[in-house]
Amino acid sequence: MTNKVEELFKDNYALLCLVSFSIVKDRDAAKDIVQDFFVSIWNKRDTLNITTSFEAYARRSVKNLSLLYLEKEKKVKKIGHELDMVREDTQPLLDKPKKNSKLYDLLNQMPDKRKEIFISFVVQGKSYSEIAESNGVSINTVKTQMKRAYAFLRTHKKQDFVSVILISSSFF
Repeated sequence: MTNKVEELFKDNYALLCLVSFSIVKDRDAAKDIVQDFFVSIWNKRDTLNITTSFEAYARRSVKNLSLLYLEKEKKVKKIGHELDMVREDTQPLLDKPKKNSKLYDLLNQMPDKRKEIFISFVVQGKSYSEIAESNGVSINTVKTQMKRAYAFLRTHKKQDFVSVILISSSFF
């Protein structure tokens, strides 16, 4: 079965990337979507029962995954816009380091890459794709690091007013 999945991957990867790219208009996101599809196929390899041709099944699956990706991106952009509004409201607070030393301490407790990604998004206003490109990682990695950063701040939200504001507009 391993050889069969590997053969399907080699035969269909490029085509499925084109299918996804035609929808999401982002090369890296398209590659991630197709890779996620094949991971899903691999995980279900023993129980998967395809009643049509694999190509038809794969195209439909990748199309659906791409449309789901666009819906999620739409939500992320909306949240990003809301976060921009919060950032504008909290900028005077961030300009007073003594009052926000707890927030800075929390940020410094994060792993360096997570902190860098979080600051790039929240403070510098970069998009996920810009952050992914500048750090040489996938957009999904950026999303994961942002989710983990927000979760970390949420667990410590009682320590600082600004973190409460930031967390209130997070992904969750």
